[in-house]
Amino acid sequence: MNKNALFELSYGVYVLSSWDEGRPVGCIANSAMQITSSPMTVAVSVNRKNHTHACIEDTGRFAVTVLKETTDPKLIGTFGFRSSKDTDKFSLFPYSVRGKLPVLDAGLAYMSCRVVAKWETATHTVFLGEVYDCDLIGKGAPMTYAYYHEVLKGKTSVNAPTYRAEREHKPQDRARYVCTVCGYEYDGDVPFEELPGDWKCPLCGVGKEKFEKR
Repeated sequence: MNKNALFELSYGVYVLSSWDEGRPVGCIANSAMQITSSPMTVAVSVNRKNHTHACIEDTGRFAVTVLKETTDPKLIGTFGFRSSKDTDKFSLFPYSVRGKLPVLDAGLAYMSCRVVAKWETATHTVFLGEVYDCDLIGKGAPMTYAYYHEVLKGKTSVNAPTYRAEREHKPQDRARYVCTVCGYEYDGDVPFEELPGDWKCPLCGVGKEKFEKR
């Protein structure tokens, strides 16, 4: 069995959001899909380790924000690799309450949903949500998972349903420097050691001190 076949499935990149006792919380999701059109329903897959998962369980509601190709990579790094338990993610990026749920202003479209069913897997819960409010909020091309990886050079969170150990790297002439927070691998023309002291990871925004030489 060649598991690389799964890399050929197409995905998008979304922010899944809810409330934690009045505080907005959210995480990156790459497994979201429309199930029916009447009633309008969508399904999302969420790792049970994610704090957002617990908040969806408590509130019975979630919003899906479709991200654009022009989305700031730091937004994806923040929502994808930091926990809402200890990071107020929505304080870092503008948002509005739409359909009674927090929705990032940087999105292309949103769907506010109430949970009507759920299914448990070994590690994830699949929530089925009935859409009660949705709209377009921006212009541009929706970000695909392939674009995120191939153009933005993004990495996959270990909590993502599509996570797998990274493919083998080809031998390189120089050392690899990898962000310990989000997994971003520096591949710029300037040697990592010569980057200025205030240089930040382009994906999650942490400093050079969070990079490891591998």
